[in-house]
Amino acid sequence: MIGYLTILRPTQWLKNLMLFFPPFLGGQLLLPGQFGRGLLPLVSFCLVSSSGYVLNDLLDRDRDRSHPGKNLRPIASGKVSTQGAILLCVLLLAAGLLLANICSKIFLALLLCYFGVTLSYSFALKAYPIVDLFCISAGFLLRLQAGGEVFGIEISPWLFMSVFLLSVFLSTGKRLCEYRLLGDKAVEHRENLAHYPPGYLEGIMYMTGGAVLVTYAMYTTINRTTLVYSVPLCCFGLFRYILRVQSGQSGDPTESLLKDRALLFVGVVWVALVGWSIYW
Repeated sequence: MIGYLTILRPTQWLKNLMLFFPPFLGGQLLLPGQFGRGLLPLVSFCLVSSSGYVLNDLLDRDRDRSHPGKNLRPIASGKVSTQGAILLCVLLLAAGLLLANICSKIFLALLLCYFGVTLSYSFALKAYPIVDLFCISAGFLLRLQAGGEVFGIEISPWLFMSVFLLSVFLSTGKRLCEYRLLGDKAVEHRENLAHYPPGYLEGIMYMTGGAVLVTYAMYTTINRTTLVYSVPLCCFGLFRYILRVQSGQSGDPTESLLKDRALLFVGVVWVALVGWSIYW
């Protein structure tokens, strides 16, 4: 039972909180009924995203066995059977899409696009350099757009760019960690790593990290000037993540947030400061 729960990757559900970014940053989250309005879409996205994680683990089970950390995943280690994983994947997808249809047709379309990107990534696109980074970024952008649809809020262009660049920054850091952790065996686990020359991923990470600061600063000054005081926190968070990556620690965004006390503290303070600036 624990194995089936593990392959759902519940810690990764934190990414789906992106649905609440539009109302939170738009000052509408505390309006009557707004928070409850997003619960069903959140559950729907969690189910479909977990379906994608199960599918990805199914397709990567042989390669995961050669990874020093991923070889412990339930499917790769044999704790969860292939047949059981397939059934779970189908049930999660069906339940998630059914709930999405209750929310709205546009939300359902966005969720189908998300799963389509996940499907394409798992079967083919993850083998192509740069394309794999953009696929991961597309997942975050679709979450953001879905949140705007659920709460009826237009997404600011600067917020869109900030989320896009931040997601590329984080996914690049994750790839760089894999490249360094696996060494000569990196290509066996993820073949597209063979196409990244030395220093290339570092360059993308630094470039997108700097761009995130610019776009987020523009977003704060254009939408609400008091939010500009959260820019130093954003800067510290980016620097801290780069330090983790360059020190050989995990580059997984969710794991970094939950296990790195400094990043977690900065994240909580950012939410508190932004909340104070907007709502009080």
